[in-house]
Amino acid sequence: MTIEELAQSAGALGELDPSDGARPVDLDLLIEAIADSWESAPASSEIIDGHLSHHLPADAVVVLRCNPATLRERLSERGYSAEKIESNVEWELLGGAWNEREGDSPWSEFDTTTEDVDSVVKSILAWISDGFKPASPEGVIDWIARMDD
Repeated sequence: MTIEELAQSAGALGELDPSDGARPVDLDLLIEAIADSWESAPASSEIIDGHLSHHLPADAVVVLRCNPATLRERLSERGYSAEKIESNVEWELLGGAWNEREGDSPWSEFDTTTEDVDSVVKSILAWISDGFKPASPEGVIDWIARMDD
């Protein structure tokens, strides 16, 4: 499920912003709306996909990373506006999700730059089945440091 779908069902999705084509999510309203239904454990694993999903209560957080140059190419091929591309590339370059990390849920990141979807999924499932170990990666992906290499 995407965070947009979850926000839509909770009545927490705003109107389309013509400047970037996104619909803002009212996180406070969303978290309040899902609090009751998320009190008990689900029958199976649930994955919430989206740039804001790390703000939701969760057992663990997976951050998918991509080399900024590759990300720029991928988003351009999808027809994203220059402004949206630069915003996403900047977010990736600075490790945006890590800067917003809250709580003590296990986090891990996976570099999707050269990996295919099946390989990334297998890596994530292995991390989950191993009890989310390590709870935090020993070394996070630092694109700025890699630029010096």
